[in-house]
Amino acid sequence: MRYRLLPASDLTVSAICLGTMTFGEQNSTAEAHAQLDRALAAGVNFIDTAEMYPVPARAETQGRTEAILGDWLVRQPRDRVVVASKVAGPQRGMAWMRGGPQYTADQIVAACDASLSRLRTDYIDLYQLHWPARHVPMFGETDFDPAKEPTEVPSVYVQLEALDQLVRAGKVRYVGLSNETPWGVMEFLRLAREHGLPRPISIQNVCNLLHRGFEHGLTEVCHREDVGLLAYSPLAFGLLSAKYQDDPGADGRMTRFPEFGARYRKPHVQSAIADYARLAREHGLSPAQLALCWLMQRWYVSSTIIGATTAAQLEENLGCLDLPLDPALLAAIEAIHLRCPNPAL
Repeated sequence: MRYRLLPASDLTVSAICLGTMTFGEQNSTAEAHAQLDRALAAGVNFIDTAEMYPVPARAETQGRTEAILGDWLVRQPRDRVVVASKVAGPQRGMAWMRGGPQYTADQIVAACDASLSRLRTDYIDLYQLHWPARHVPMFGETDFDPAKEPTEVPSVYVQLEALDQLVRAGKVRYVGLSNETPWGVMEFLRLAREHGLPRPISIQNVCNLLHRGFEHGLTEVCHREDVGLLAYSPLAFGLLSAKYQDDPGADGRMTRFPEFGARYRKPHVQSAIADYARLAREHGLSPAQLALCWLMQRWYVSSTIIGATTAAQLEENLGCLDLPLDPALLAAIEAIHLRCPNPAL
């Protein structure tokens, strides 16, 4: 396993981070604990979760993932595991969470306290804002529309002040962002500098062969401002494994939850997947290995968040660090990207 120091912190994290959004929905507690044990044995010391997990988010299951993780975490040496969690922001259809999640100071503190209780720990190593409170295009949207801005949005300063409360209380070590834009990252950093508030050390955004939007602006921002990328959805909800092309009825999020993954139902996604899968097999790799190896070797990635529902998938994912891609294969990947750039953006 390779390890990296997250920028502006003392958090040394594994190049692979285990995502947990299936725990409590697609994975039972026993399966989740087996995944955690195997990942830890392989050298993974970085676990990512969120208060709204598992997905799809429902009142009946909200918080179950953190509770499952907490039952495992309490049996581990706490300083051996870097735990990241996320507080949910405003989102339609989630009135069952805190009466409608908001990034007010009271709500952020209450959400963190509830997560700590479920996780059975005194502190969270990295606490992230799950998505912006203001309107930004995300989760399949592409265009910024100021007319969609909510009427009341807690300012970035208010959000940072609330996070500062948590840091000062020792409940949170570092803070991060998720699903953010270049403007958002710069605004958080500016206000943190000007007011002596906690600076975000990381950003958790989607990045994969079908969706390389992070490279458009955010790579420069994060490089120059020393912010690490925690890349999520490396296999695009399993699509880049080509399992749905091989078997359209294959079990997975895209078949279990048809309303999911709007960004991956766009017109040119399937043809791009076919091209990447063909290239992988021509070089003796599985499509999933090609997608994961490519992402893990990108210079701007601090850690890649993998997710698996079976032991076999987890083993395949863990083995990708030992499969470097040669220059010719990387060039062939870029050729496909040039023919069909960002079909899921």
